[in-house]
Amino acid sequence: MKRITRTAVLTVGALIAALGVPSATAHAADDLPRVDLRVLVVSDGGPAVDAIAAELETAGTPYTEVDLTRSDRPAIDAGFLADTVDGRPRAKYQAVVLPDDNPFPANSPEMAALADYERTYDIPQVDAYTYARPEAGLEYPLDGGYAGSIDGVRAEVTAAGRAGPFGYLDGQVPFEDNSPTVGESYAYLSTPVAGADFTPYVEAAIPGRAGRGSLVGEYRHDGRRQLVVTFVYNQYQQQFRLLARGIVDWMTGGVHLGASRNYFAVHVDDVLAADDRWDTELNCTPGDVDCPEGEGTPDPIRMLPADVDHATSWQSGQDFTLDFAYNAAGSVDHREDNGGADALADRLITERDRFRWINHTYTHAFLGCEQDTTVVPWRCATNADGSTRWVERDTISDEIATNRVWGQTAGLPLHDDELVTGEHSGLKVLPQQPDDNPNLAPALADNDIAWLASDNSRDPAQRRVGPATTVSRYPMNVFYNAGRAAEQVDEYNWIYTSRAQGGSGICEDNPATTTCLPAPLDTATGYTDHIVPLETRIALGHVLANDPKPHFIHQSNLAEDRIAYPVLDGVLDGYDALFADNTPVVNLRMKDIGVELQRRAAWADALRDGQVTAHRTGGTVTVEAPDGTAATVTLPTGTTLAGDTFGEGYAGRVSGWTQTAGQSALSFTLPASATDGAATDGNGPAPDAKAPAAEPAPETRIPAGVRDHVPYTPRS
Repeated sequence: MKRITRTAVLTVGALIAALGVPSATAHAADDLPRVDLRVLVVSDGGPAVDAIAAELETAGTPYTEVDLTRSDRPAIDAGFLADTVDGRPRAKYQAVVLPDDNPFPANSPEMAALADYERTYDIPQVDAYTYARPEAGLEYPLDGGYAGSIDGVRAEVTAAGRAGPFGYLDGQVPFEDNSPTVGESYAYLSTPVAGADFTPYVEAAIPGRAGRGSLVGEYRHDGRRQLVVTFVYNQYQQQFRLLARGIVDWMTGGVHLGASRNYFAVHVDDVLAADDRWDTELNCTPGDVDCPEGEGTPDPIRMLPADVDHATSWQSGQDFTLDFAYNAAGSVDHREDNGGADALADRLITERDRFRWINHTYTHAFLGCEQDTTVVPWRCATNADGSTRWVERDTISDEIATNRVWGQTAGLPLHDDELVTGEHSGLKVLPQQPDDNPNLAPALADNDIAWLASDNSRDPAQRRVGPATTVSRYPMNVFYNAGRAAEQVDEYNWIYTSRAQGGSGICEDNPATTTCLPAPLDTATGYTDHIVPLETRIALGHVLANDPKPHFIHQSNLAEDRIAYPVLDGVLDGYDALFADNTPVVNLRMKDIGVELQRRAAWADALRDGQVTAHRTGGTVTVEAPDGTAATVTLPTGTTLAGDTFGEGYAGRVSGWTQTAGQSALSFTLPASATDGAATDGNGPAPDAKAPAAEPAPETRIPAGVRDHVPYTPRS
C-alpha cells in the first residue's frame, strides 16, 4: 500500500543544491552563469497557462507573469530575460511557460529573444496547450492523427515518461467525463514528425486507428527543449492534477523552491455520542434545531462495538489512520441509562492506540450565542438591551477541560492542544452569528488550546482566535444524521431537488452555491450510483491539489450501513490505482496540518516581501533569507548540506522545510549522478553558451503588465 508515516509535519535538514553543467570541465567556475529559481509565465488568459501558474503558486514556487492581453506590458527582450550580477551573467528565469509553441506574431523579435535565451542558458519551455504541427515536432492531426473530444479516455504514461518526469504515476491517466452533455477535454493526438527528436511521455489511442498519439512529449531542436502539451485543461481537472507535478519537475529539472505532496486526513466527529436521525416523513431531524420543538421522536444513531472492529480492520487494510473526535458525555450518559455498561466505550478504550484522538468537548454543546430554537431556523437569544446573549467563558472552559480529563483517565493518546468544538461553535456562523463568541478566546487560553478546527465551507482562511490557530476542515456531503443509505438519499433529495419535485427548494433559492438535481435519486441506488462517485471525486480532487486540510464525517457514518466507507475507499483505492509506491498519501494529524498551513503562509509572506532569493550556479544553489526563515524546496535525491543528506523522499525527489539559523545564506550540493545528467534535466548552459552582451542593472521595479507571484495558502 502507498502510505506514509503520519506522525509529524515534514521537517527536514536544510535547503538547496543546484544542478550542474553537462560536463564538469565545460566551464571554469567563474564562467558559469547564475540562474535564478523563478519561472517566467507568459499568459494569454487561457485556462492551461492559468492551471500551471496555480500549480506553481500552491507549491510555493515563485513566478513572474507577463500578460499578453495588456497593451502596457513590457517587451520580452534580452534585457528582460538576462543581465549580469556582480560581473556574472544571470538568467532571470529557470523555465519559460508559453500558451503554445509560439504565441507571438510571425517573425516576432520577442520569440526570437526567448529562443536565444533558451539556447544560451539551456532554459526549458513548456507549451501549455498547442496545436499538433511540425513546428512542435508533431504531424498535423489530419495526417493520421485525431482532433476532438477525449472525454473518458484512459491515457498512458510511456516508458520514457515513467523513467523521466512522470515516474510518480503508475501508468494510467484517466480523463474526466463527468457529464454526457458537456465536452470536457479536447485534444490533438498525433505522432512525431519523421526524423524529429521527439519523445512522447503521455499517449492515448488514436480513435479509429491502430496507433497511439502524443498528448505530452519533449521536443528537442535547434539547441532548445520544449514540453509539448496537446490537450486543453483547467486547474481542477483530474488529468491535469495528475500531470502537474511532472510538468513542474520537467521544467525545473527537479530543483525549485516550494514542494508538493498529496494529503488526506479524515476526522470522525461525535465518537461516543449519538447523532440524531433524519426523519424521512417530516423532512427534518427530531431532537435537532431544524425540527420545530416537540415535533417528531428522536431516534439516535450510535456506533456499536462491531463498528469499532470494522474500523480497525479497515484501517489495517488501507494503511490509514482515522482521527476520532470524541464527546465523553455520550459514554457517561449511556452508562447511567444502562446499569453502568457501555460496550462501545469499552471497545474503543481497548483499541485506543489504533486511532488518533481529538477533544470534541464533553457534551457537544453549542458554544456560540445562546440559541433560540423556538423558530426555524434558530436565532441568537438576546438580552433586554438587545445585545447578543453569549455562552459564558466558564461553560466553554468546562466543556473542554472535562472532556480532556475523561480522555486522559481512559488513556486516550491525546494531544491536549487540539480542539474541535461541537458544530465548530464559538466561531462565527452566518447568518445568525456574524462574530466569534468573545468568550471563546479566553476559554481557549484557559486550556492551552493551540489548534482549533473550523468549517472550510464557511471559515476557510487560517486565522488566530486568542492563543489558537484555526485548521479548516472540508465537510464531506455524507450527512451526520444518516446511518443508512436510504436516509442519506432522502435528505439529499430534499436539499437538492426543486419544490416542484418535492424538495425543499434550497437549490432554487441558492443557485450560486447549489445545483438542483434533474430528478430525485432512487433511494435504493442513488447513494452508490450518484453520491459516492461525486463525493469521491471532490475529496480526491483535494488530495491531488497539494491541500493538507482534513475532511470530516461523523460517527453515525461508521454505524449501521457504514455509509462513509464507500467514499473513503473510493478515494484511497482510486489513489492507489493512479500513483506509484514512491508517492504515498500523507496522513497527518490535525496539529501537524496546522503547522504546515502556518508555514506556507509565512513562506508566502517572506517571498512577497522580497526577503528570499535563490539561484543556482553550476553545482550549487544558494538561498538567502533572514535568519530563522522556514523555507521549502524540492531537489534531486542525494542532495547534501555540509555532508548531511537533505530532505525527505517523495515522488522521486526530496523535499521539505528547513529553518535558517545563524546565517543568511545556505549552499547545497547535488550528487554527481544528478549533475552528470544536467543536460537531460535541462539545468545549466550548453558548453558553448555565451553571456549576453548587455549588462544592465538588475530590475527592481515591477513593470506594468507584469506580476511577480508568490505562493498562497490553498483555499476552497
